[in-house]
Amino acid sequence: MPVELTALGHRFGSEPWLFRAMDFTFREGAVYALTGPSGSGKSTLLGILAGWIAPTEGSVVTRRDRSATWVFQNPHGVPGRSALDHVALPRLARGAAPDVADEEARHLLDRFALGHVASREFRALSGGEAQRLMLARAIASDPEILLIDEPTAQLDPTTGDTVNAVIGELSRDDTVVIVATHDTRTRDACSAVLDLGRFSPQVEE
Repeated sequence: MPVELTALGHRFGSEPWLFRAMDFTFREGAVYALTGPSGSGKSTLLGILAGWIAPTEGSVVTRRDRSATWVFQNPHGVPGRSALDHVALPRLARGAAPDVADEEARHLLDRFALGHVASREFRALSGGEAQRLMLARAIASDPEILLIDEPTAQLDPTTGDTVNAVIGELSRDDTVVIVATHDTRTRDACSAVLDLGRFSPQVEE
């Protein structure tokens, strides 16, 4: 089911509007770049889509029980646990047998070019490896909405390119993928763009 934004607007208290009168539909099977100048409300919109923030006006229409997974710009993992453990855990939580969860996790690690670090502890991963691992773990949880916040913000250009290459491969028929970014290379890796600058009010109340 698509995610439909209708007349969506948000501001905090009496502060200026971040965005307003936003009509847009996110569809499954596409990877959307959420762009706009600093302060335009990219992370705020992700929070609204995740259900963590109530919009000031307008609505977000999707299936009531739709699950959302958020990948933050700073990868967080359990320092002493292996890369394989991080990806297998969501499969175990969904009821998979341990050997099946491990097999599925290895497949995902290979997909994200992380097969060679399967047994490596999280604390020993490079920045790019840790960010790709978080993306692999997110996919392992079978989200219906995948929200990714500034995935290359803390990475050097070369490492960022490895993450961008993975982002371009994230589209799935049953998943809406939305990537908030200021990185033009990340934007170009996506299949569609929503520029929040289009919805920034020209005259503040």
